[in-house]
Amino acid sequence: MPAPNLFLVYVQDAHAAPAFYSDLFEMEPSFVSPRYIAFEVAPGVLFAVWTGHNERAPRDDRSAGAIAGVPRMSEVGLMVPGPPAAIDQIFTKWQSKGITVVEEPHDEVFGRTFVVADPDGNLIRVAPVD
Repeated sequence: MPAPNLFLVYVQDAHAAPAFYSDLFEMEPSFVSPRYIAFEVAPGVLFAVWTGHNERAPRDDRSAGAIAGVPRMSEVGLMVPGPPAAIDQIFTKWQSKGITVVEEPHDEVFGRTFVVADPDGNLIRVAPVD
């Protein structure tokens, strides 16, 4: 059975989101279209942002990809090799970019971690390699 090879995050602004992720992850998109932008994070593995709707289609008051009354239940993960100080260094660097901090660096059962949010409220967790 094939392994998952596309990780998709719904966003409101298909132009602002890729700029945010390009700056944060220091990488350029591998595919760009008006509503869907992908980054190749490993050979054959994509991380993508998508508005999830056609700009010409009528919108309701829900955010892109959201279902009314259902909370967001996912995170984008960045697993970092090295000691706990490596996690703290990324936090300091990202904090200098003015990113929204959801959880400051702290120790969890799996090691040092922190959580930030993109402009749409999607969560991004940095943690050590398992």
